[in-house]
Amino acid sequence: MREALAEARSAAARGEVPVGAAVVLDGKIISRAGNRTIGDCDPSAHAEIIALREAAQSIGNYRLLGASLYVTIEPCAMCAGAMIQARLARLIYGADDPKAGAVRSCFSILDSERLNHRVEITPGVLAPEAIALLQEFFAARR
Repeated sequence: MREALAEARSAAARGEVPVGAAVVLDGKIISRAGNRTIGDCDPSAHAEIIALREAAQSIGNYRLLGASLYVTIEPCAMCAGAMIQARLARLIYGADDPKAGAVRSCFSILDSERLNHRVEITPGVLAPEAIALLQEFFAARR
């Protein structure tokens, strides 16, 4: 999670909302990313999506079986859907997102019995640090 927080800090330094992610497989980080929606002019360039894409490229398979995704904030519906498609084993995230969280705050996509894959969820890891990054970023914008 500390690597994801470092990516979030880098995103903030670029003027992006400070969200960071890292994909771990077999105990090694195989990808990491921060938000790039503004810089890439791409609404899908969330940290999670970029990290999942790069992880798939690094192992040569779009199915990330056995992989874990660490992300600083609760993923949105788009990112949660991508995790299902990637067959991600586990999500570890920091802060809940009461406005757009699709893991437990607004929706519960990852453990929906209507879908063909479930993702193990561990919330709240280093949440105070993730919340502080977001609060500092948005306070500076006001």
